[in-house]
Amino acid sequence: MAVNRGAYCHIPTLPSVRRRPAYSTNPSGISIDTSSLALLADGPTQIWMYWDNFALYTKWIIVPLPAMDHYTTYTQRRSTDEIPDNTIRETVTARDKTEYDSDKASTDLEDFPDGGFRAWLIIGGTMCSAFATIGFVNTWGVFQEYYEETLLKDYNPSTIVWIGSVQYALIFMPGIIVGHLFDIGYFRVPFILATILLVVSTFLIAECSQYWHFLLCQGSAIGLACETIFSCVVGIIGHWFRRRRGIAMGLMTAAASIGSTVFPIVAHKLIKDIGFPWTMRVIALILIFGMGIANLTMRRRLPPTNASGGILNLKAFTNAPYTLWCFSTFTAYLGIYTVLTYISVSATSYGVSPDIAFYLVSIVNATSGIGRIVAGICAHRFSTLDFLGSMTIIPGAVTYAWPFARTLASMIVVAIIYGFSSGAYVSSFLIPVFELGEISDVGRRTGMTMSIAAFGAVAGPPISGAIYTATGGFEAMGYYAGMRTGLSP
Repeated sequence: MAVNRGAYCHIPTLPSVRRRPAYSTNPSGISIDTSSLALLADGPTQIWMYWDNFALYTKWIIVPLPAMDHYTTYTQRRSTDEIPDNTIRETVTARDKTEYDSDKASTDLEDFPDGGFRAWLIIGGTMCSAFATIGFVNTWGVFQEYYEETLLKDYNPSTIVWIGSVQYALIFMPGIIVGHLFDIGYFRVPFILATILLVVSTFLIAECSQYWHFLLCQGSAIGLACETIFSCVVGIIGHWFRRRRGIAMGLMTAAASIGSTVFPIVAHKLIKDIGFPWTMRVIALILIFGMGIANLTMRRRLPPTNASGGILNLKAFTNAPYTLWCFSTFTAYLGIYTVLTYISVSATSYGVSPDIAFYLVSIVNATSGIGRIVAGICAHRFSTLDFLGSMTIIPGAVTYAWPFARTLASMIVVAIIYGFSSGAYVSSFLIPVFELGEISDVGRRTGMTMSIAAFGAVAGPPISGAIYTATGGFEAMGYYAGMRTGLSP
């Protein structure tokens, strides 16, 4: 039976129907295979279908018995466009509500694109976002060294490092709010506002001269902007990919590593050639370009959800695997950023030229990109948890060894191994969270996980810096950070 475009059709069927008919579409209409319809509920049944603008709307209307209660929901388009105003209403008996919701959730999982031009275009946008934001934030090691020598030379390293720690922490901490906003439908406005905040704050860093200026602009504002962008990016990937989610996350975080390799070299080179203020202005222009592409290409796919419980979903912590994973993440982040923050400082203290030492940060970030790609492939093919367990043990062991690397060659080896393993972990630690609960609550759940990780990220480097100040060496710092990272599995 064919349904003409723009027309309604009533199809008599068995006393009740299954919600997933076999059908094929073409520009002139659709064909319905009624032989695939099966029992749903007793009583007379009708099917209403509407074909409009080459998008199929299907909903079943179960005519209830007079004595039965019923409720009303709204249809969703089979395409990935927004739900239109002329939605078709569906009435089903109350006793079928549980079965209906279960079938709908199953259908949603099967409908993930997991590829195609539009989905990969989305990944291109997430890669531009990661390149611009995470790449810029991971340049902190270069700024730490520059501030210690020039603009903030009157402050000790454990005080200066708070700028970077606040920046790292804010990449994760407000995710509990942004994730919930994403779940209930807010994406475009927060994403645009965060882009504006990122660019404006970078321009303002060029004018900073006092410690609190840098703490406000580079620590708080940049961190908050990057967190909002990053939370939206993770949620968007969850909308478009399921089976290939590990690969999608790996590509996104690989772009972050490319940015983390490029930005330190650009910053170090330009500070010498054109000075610090103009360097920050050039970086701001790079951010405008990258985030401009991201704003043009990224969008939601699934409709908003009415997640109960507000910003926090404390019921998620009744799931023991999710709770243990959050604790493991917190422990890992207490130590995982120590080497990245202090490797160039330690190299300089051991006699390596400052012009060479800063390249260690770029080596870490470059090998981190390789680790992120490998992590995406392994997460797609193997157990994510088993893989991530090894990717915390390895950087933990390398962090133990790092203080004893006192030649340039040994420091490069440390940078390569640490960069690969830590990058694999950082790119993949959120992947298990997608599977530890409902997809409709993924934004809020990832936000809570990122907020917990933030406490480790903000406390770890300053604790390491305080240990260095108290002991006068890097050995105790390495023991502390290595233990925290290595024991997190």
